[in-house]
Amino acid sequence: LASLLACFGRFEERRYLSARKWKGGEDPYRLHAFNQRESERIPSDRAVRDTRHYRCLALRYRPDLPPTSIIITFHNEARSTLLRTIRSVLNRTPVHLVHEIILQRGKPKETTRGLIRSRIRGADVAQAGVLTFLDSHCEVNKDWLLPLLQRIKEDPTRVVSPVIDIINLDTFAYVAASSDLRGGFDWSLHFRWEQLSPEQKAKRLDPTEPIKTPIIAGGLFVIDKAWFNHLGKYDSAMDIWGGENFEISFRVWMCGGSLEIIPCSRVGHVFRKKHPYVFPEGNANTYIKNTKRTAEVWMDEFKQYYYAARPAAQGRPYGNVQSRVELRKKLKCHSFKWYLENVYPELRKLQENTGAKEVVLPNQESSKINPDFKPPFFRFFLSPLQEWTYTYNHQVRQQQLCLSVYTLFPGSQVQLLPCKEGDNKQVSLLIHLLSTKELVINPCESTAMSQRWDMVMS
Repeated sequence: LASLLACFGRFEERRYLSARKWKGGEDPYRLHAFNQRESERIPSDRAVRDTRHYRCLALRYRPDLPPTSIIITFHNEARSTLLRTIRSVLNRTPVHLVHEIILQRGKPKETTRGLIRSRIRGADVAQAGVLTFLDSHCEVNKDWLLPLLQRIKEDPTRVVSPVIDIINLDTFAYVAASSDLRGGFDWSLHFRWEQLSPEQKAKRLDPTEPIKTPIIAGGLFVIDKAWFNHLGKYDSAMDIWGGENFEISFRVWMCGGSLEIIPCSRVGHVFRKKHPYVFPEGNANTYIKNTKRTAEVWMDEFKQYYYAARPAAQGRPYGNVQSRVELRKKLKCHSFKWYLENVYPELRKLQENTGAKEVVLPNQESSKINPDFKPPFFRFFLSPLQEWTYTYNHQVRQQQLCLSVYTLFPGSQVQLLPCKEGDNKQVSLLIHLLSTKELVINPCESTAMSQRWDMVMS
């Protein structure tokens, strides 16, 4: 590492970055989905604000922390962001804690395995006993590594992640993220950041304490190498990118480990609005395949909620998962029910509150909701591009909005309004389609085909 630092002293950064000449009117977002021109303008060794809580500065760490192999996987990455990632690691990490930096480039012809397979290769060649995974468009902040290694040293079954600060994709400004966030998701296996509940915040007497998280974002984490191998690395049959964070998060929790976000470790990351690389089968299809593999192996009987929330996954091919099923048996992992009860009970509450299902009106006909119909799951259709849910409380909702009426008079127009529990103007509506743009309610006619709902079991 010392020789690498010496090389950077002789490195001609401007010449390296100017290898590509900009043309007038050229779109700086086209190649990498961030402002490449602005990234090249900013020095790779720029200073960033220390975004940690002030109490983090008083913490002391063990002198015998293990060195780590830092694995940075990339494919078609901008030179400026990759260089800034590396320079930030060299400038803000104690030299004795970095055994090596591994730049693992995705193979050009390996279009259907991508970054997931690249990470496995990087981990396989790593020589240190601890693995640190970083994306190729990051900037580590001051003393970022020590608190992560401390948690691994204390318990090698922990998988730890930093608080991920935001690097603005337009201006490359470094912006502090909230330290009261953890990873969460819905039944469609869509990742989201969620605020700690008031009860969870009340239990955290010290803002430097680790935060237990049901899931990690995926790109930035530290793990003991022996534990990584014992758990089965990554699912190498997943394609390119997306969904692997669910699989490894479920596996860690259910098979004896834990996931933590460490508030005193900060790493900035460029969050892009789209992927700059090509998914041969399309982004959505790739994500469905990867999450479907996760659901089939790890979610047990609760996978029905995944299919209910993501009906496009039904019937889609997802490859052979037998080896992953056998791995789970070999590791004697907990059930997904255990995960819901002990790790993410909030997801169970979401299931109980929202009930069933996304869907659409057949042939644009109107239909009657039968309040006595008890799912597990069913589908109804209003538009093939919209996702709807019929809840156990007999509301028809789209995310946080419910089909509602101001009055119950025949012919009253149906509108989308914020959902309210116990609102009798949002339940068991009889909807009649007047045109493609207007929905109204009308008295029930048991013989009217236009008022019959087709319930399709999932």
